[in-house]
Amino acid sequence: MRTTIAIGWAVSLIALGLHAASAAGPVRPSRGSTDGAARSAAADPPSADSGAPSDSQTFGSAQQSAKAGSSAKRRQRATAVFAGGCFWCTELAFEQIKGVIDVETGYCGGTKATANYDRVHDGATRHAEAIRVTFDPEVIRYDQLLDVFFDAHDPTQRNRQGEDEGRQYRSSIFFANEEQKKQAEAKINELTKERVFARRIATRLEKLGEFYPAEDWNQNFALLNPGLRYIQEHAIPKACNVRLRHPELIRSDR
Repeated sequence: MRTTIAIGWAVSLIALGLHAASAAGPVRPSRGSTDGAARSAAADPPSADSGAPSDSQTFGSAQQSAKAGSSAKRRQRATAVFAGGCFWCTELAFEQIKGVIDVETGYCGGTKATANYDRVHDGATRHAEAIRVTFDPEVIRYDQLLDVFFDAHDPTQRNRQGEDEGRQYRSSIFFANEEQKKQAEAKINELTKERVFARRIATRLEKLGEFYPAEDWNQNFALLNPGLRYIQEHAIPKACNVRLRHPELIRSDR
């Protein structure tokens, strides 16, 4: 039976290559709440003159260098779209995976008219906070990304992740074709048969429609705001859980 791995803030920061000192100087100040309102309080776009600590660059510089070096060899590209609660959290978990070229936060399942943070955060749309993972299938397979997905959130929670509640936080796999659907079904059946989770998996399989990229300030949010309390309490521990469970999938430059 799978058990939850508890990781302290300091340990989490060290495991991700960040300095614990970043907790004293977040890019955007927390308003002192650790409940669901913490995300709402953090959602004001950052000011242009806010001094981003160099700690975030430690974890993010590898991503920039990887993109710069990708021109040396043309990569094969494929995409996968997942929803597993707060997209700040799932984005961070996947950005450390080898073979992943890019991770983009966005909205999936609803219409273009409602594809914005305020509307989706209110919970009155059909959208889920989602990520679009662009990856090299010659380096990492789709079924391996599914393994990361199921360890990057709690797939047994229906329409919520922890304190974040609502359909926008549902666990969903948005399949682009029948092959992705087939692999997703097989993975859920495998995890269910092996009783990996104590409760029934609530992850939905939804046919991929339009993926609407989130606002610029919602991209790379956790990397740019490592000292934010919500990121320390939710995103970083989830990313660390993936590192502990899948060390063979973590990029060597992380």
